[in-house]
Amino acid sequence: MSDSLIFPGQGSQVVGMGRALAEAHPQARAVFEEVDAALGQNLSGLMFEGPAEALTLTANAQPALMAASLAVLRVLEAERGLTLAGGVQCVAGHSLGEYSALAAAGSVTITDAARLLRIRGEAMQRAVAPGAGAMAALIGAEPAQAAEIAAEIAAEAAEDQVCDVANDNGGGQVVLSGDRAAVERAVAIAQGRGIKRAVMLNVSAPFHCRLMAPAAEAMREALADVALRAPVVPVYANVTAAPVTSPEAIREALVRQVTGTVRWREGVAAMAGAGVTRFLELGAGKVLTGLVKRIAPGTTGSAIGTPDDVAAFSRG
Repeated sequence: MSDSLIFPGQGSQVVGMGRALAEAHPQARAVFEEVDAALGQNLSGLMFEGPAEALTLTANAQPALMAASLAVLRVLEAERGLTLAGGVQCVAGHSLGEYSALAAAGSVTITDAARLLRIRGEAMQRAVAPGAGAMAALIGAEPAQAAEIAAEIAAEAAEDQVCDVANDNGGGQVVLSGDRAAVERAVAIAQGRGIKRAVMLNVSAPFHCRLMAPAAEAMREALADVALRAPVVPVYANVTAAPVTSPEAIREALVRQVTGTVRWREGVAAMAGAGVTRFLELGAGKVLTGLVKRIAPGTTGSAIGTPDDVAAFSRG
């Protein structure tokens, strides 16, 4: 069995995430304490007790989800004998989850990942005036054609505005992002184009589109000041759906990711094609596990986020 560790993105956060793990395992507590110290904030208290409105803020949700994921990994390493260099083929993360993947693979420290994600979240929020941007999910297209159909709809809807493919999530689900009017036009155009359902998303900013260019520049500056190391296993980058292994390539991929498409479907397919047979989703929720089942039905997937999940984990 060949494993890939995968790490969730924004939207998976929930009040209470990581709390039971921290209560049961000192390794998890250590991760939360490290992130709290890095940010100068009791982020773990917000994760464990809420309120949900504060946890959902982009600047909080991004480092919080990374902390939850790395807490699970540290417990698996200590309690279940998981080692990246001795059994994990590769890692990947969805959007902010790519930072979790890089921290897991030793390319960036947990402290630096937390600080970068705080900068990333704040920069993304500042990039576009509240209400000026929007995102919409196009659901139910034929999976093999969904991204192409979405790109055609986005191009038609854009007119003189921005409407980009933000996420190709797999299973016939593609997310568009851009100026609110353009995204609303795309939702209207989608009817009758092989899209079963097109819905506006409740998000705070239009992520992964050209409107995020100021945030991309902020991340370029922030990443220039952070020491990156070669990961112990390949990291599949969102923007290329291919492995990156050098610090220079990782830095560039993280900058491009802010405005680029999250090519999750292609990345999972590439990992499966390279021999991955089991995907382990570490952290909050099980969104990615569900997507993997639709993208690579010949593989298995498990979500690990609680003490019970850890206890049930088998090295295979």
